[in-house]
Amino acid sequence: MNFTITGSLGNISKPLAEKLIAAGHQVTIISRNAGKIKEIEELGGIAAIGSVEDAAFLTEAFSGKDAIYTMVPPNFSASDIKEHIAGVGDKYFEAIQASGVKRVVNLSSIGADLESRTGPISGLHKVEQRLSELNGVAVKNLRPGYFYLNFLGSIDMIKQAGILGSNYGPETLLVLAHPDDIAAAAAEEMQTDFQGQSVRYVVSDERTAAELASILGAAIGNPELPWIAFNDDDALKGMVQAGLPEEMARSYVEMGNAIRTGKLFMHYFDHKPSSFGKIKLEDFAVEFANAYR
Repeated sequence: MNFTITGSLGNISKPLAEKLIAAGHQVTIISRNAGKIKEIEELGGIAAIGSVEDAAFLTEAFSGKDAIYTMVPPNFSASDIKEHIAGVGDKYFEAIQASGVKRVVNLSSIGADLESRTGPISGLHKVEQRLSELNGVAVKNLRPGYFYLNFLGSIDMIKQAGILGSNYGPETLLVLAHPDDIAAAAAEEMQTDFQGQSVRYVVSDERTAAELASILGAAIGNPELPWIAFNDDDALKGMVQAGLPEEMARSYVEMGNAIRTGKLFMHYFDHKPSSFGKIKLEDFAVEFANAYR
């Protein structure tokens, strides 16, 4: 089969490409960085260099493919991150419609059923809604849990303050996902003749924030590492001081509120998958410890 995937050689796209290439498929990998061509070709893929904000480029890259994988790359410089995400969704819509591709596996997020007050996820809601307007195109929206890898951004907090935390408390239940489990689900769907428009939740583990702090702490030799709840103002200030643009930081504070109230996960718990991915929190803790050291 012949596929195109977006996301260059990112945390999900690279293992996805590896799985599809190993299965004998032809895989075109979109990257905006020409410096990735050699690595893509060494992987066995075909490089397509261009921007996901260029509908004409995307149309060419999608044409003649059996299925495509779409995701919105992060853009920390966007003045309005939600509208930026929605705008990329519009480009995908145009290119899918013009190219004639009939199956789309789209990376969305847990909480994308909600229209607003979920930070950047509300942009992914708009992408899902836009793709739902495609006629005669099967769309599988993958909604993974909160990425384990996001906690790598808290390493400085641990080293400098001896804590982990966010604007939700230690008792908060977190629904978590590892990129490798997401890639496995995407590869499975791309090789399946799914029909219609549907959602698949991808989850690796469920743990409270306190459990997460304890398990990650134990992996770095600090089993008493506490999870501390911040108020919104302190959470915002901390993220900005850590170098996150204020617009993005405000968006993450909003997402933290949705996690704290539990509304981000409500639809998931009503449509919980029968099985989880392979990579549990203890497995990620090994990765975390390696990065910490």
